Amino acid sequence: MQGTGFIDPGPLQLIFGLLGGLALFLYGMGQMADSLKVVAGDRMKSILARLTRNRVTGVLTGAFVTAVIQSSSVTTVLVVGFISAGLMSLTQSVGVILGADIGTTITAQIIAFNIKEYSLLLVAVGFLVMFVARRETTRHYGTAIMGLGLVFLGMGIMGEAMKPLRTWQPFLNAMTGLENPWLGILVGAVFTALVQSSSATVGIIIVLGSQGLVSLPAGIGLLLGANIGTTVTALLASIGRPREAQRAALIHLIFKVVGVLIWVFLIQQLIWLAVQVSPSHPELSGTARLAAETPRQIANAHTLFNVANTLLFLPLVNVFVWLVRRLLPDRPDDAYRVRIKYLDEGLVKTPAFALDRARLEMLHMGDRVRGMLKDILPVTLGGDREELREFVARDDEVDQLHGEIVTYLGRVSQETLTEGQKDELLKLMEATNDLENIGDIIETNLVSLGHRRLDEGAHVSASTAGVLEEFHLAVSRALDMALVAVSQKNEAAAAEVVDMKTEMNQLADSAHLHEAKRLIAQEPGRLPAYTFEVDVLESLKRVYYFTKRMARAALPSADIRPEKTDRA
Repeated sequence: MQGTGFIDPGPLQLIFGLLGGLALFLYGMGQMADSLKVVAGDRMKSILARLTRNRVTGVLTGAFVTAVIQSSSVTTVLVVGFISAGLMSLTQSVGVILGADIGTTITAQIIAFNIKEYSLLLVAVGFLVMFVARRETTRHYGTAIMGLGLVFLGMGIMGEAMKPLRTWQPFLNAMTGLENPWLGILVGAVFTALVQSSSATVGIIIVLGSQGLVSLPAGIGLLLGANIGTTVTALLASIGRPREAQRAALIHLIFKVVGVLIWVFLIQQLIWLAVQVSPSHPELSGTARLAAETPRQIANAHTLFNVANTLLFLPLVNVFVWLVRRLLPDRPDDAYRVRIKYLDEGLVKTPAFALDRARLEMLHMGDRVRGMLKDILPVTLGGDREELREFVARDDEVDQLHGEIVTYLGRVSQETLTEGQKDELLKLMEATNDLENIGDIIETNLVSLGHRRLDEGAHVSASTAGVLEEFHLAVSRALDMALVAVSQKNEAAAAEVVDMKTEMNQLADSAHLHEAKRLIAQEPGRLPAYTFEVDVLESLKRVYYFTKRMARAALPSADIRPEKTDRA
């Protein structure tokens, strides 16, 4: 490039350098974030669930979790899941959301060091760890290191490509125009909404600053816009979601917009603060000094903006919660919640969190199956046809939940999973299928038996009903414990369900003996009644079989032994 036109090296090389560098930068960030989410997910979710008792610990926890998993959006979506599960109130969640905004600035701080001369070393070390490590977790750490190296390599390529722009006047004029804060906010918000990553936008701003192509005022304007643009991801993810998810997304947007509106009128003060806390290089001058000082100043301004907003808004949490509840009141006819309560598409790419959501949804499905099992025996033994037909609709809901859960788990299975997560996913899939089978036995077998009783005019004696009720209660108790075993990973409950096999066989033998004695009773229609009662007992034994199989999935693989299936 000479003068004001592209002559050498030419516009194509500049464009290829920018696009190629940006591609490496974004790919590296994605690799780093995905790997960290895989290796840290299980620990981060437990930390997040425990340390949100009050607002301050919520902020610290949100900041720490987001700094580790490199995604404020994932943290926010996870919080929504805890709210839906009743583990966290909306008020408690606000502190975590504010903390997540602080945690996401850690990426900018790392990028601002601009250690591009070590980028290839990081790529090489990361690849070596991936290549030689035997443990899957260690390989993920290697991927994260290589991803960080690609981030700096991409920054270096973009920086080299941008050097000719230092003397191209149209570009310099455009950058000067961005010193108008409103224009900078607009550009930053739109770009961030398009790439759906505030960290990527901030990284590009830092690259521009490292070449002396953007001043601190222009960089801060773009930065403020990026903070608004990052809310678009959560807003889009909340469409069609439960009310609490929409409220969490809205409260995040309100925080960002109000914060930007405050600081746009105090932009000179923010510039002064960023300069004061950043290293200076008075020995340099002009573009060289701008390139040396601006990256760190931009990163620090990003952190100052989010920390100051957190300190300002934290005492006003109840006010913001009141506001969003007025703006988004409860919907009495929220049909979505009838179908799904916990599954969230925003967590699919974070398996540790997605599997927890699937587990909760399976428990939701289990509650419906448990209700069906509790209600079916009295209706089968003595209900009318209208009562029997109700179970068809109830099983349709169970089938719908089953389809949603297995489809969700199928999408999770396409992500990078640890061996433990693969095992957990398969067990959840099996348990969900077992629940669906129990619902089908109730809807198909026991409901059909109820209709047959009415068709044949069969009558069940009080003594026989008592025997069947005793067996039914034991099966119901087994299902309760199996749900505890799977939902809480409770091995003791699982073992208790499996160990009930002896008790169930004894109850079944006692029931069959009772039926044999009743068969010779001098009562009209005794044979149809006998076959009906035996078929009810066999259906309940099938329910226990699937209940036991579901519980066994919660046991360690070493404890799962093949067994004969001719008895309960």
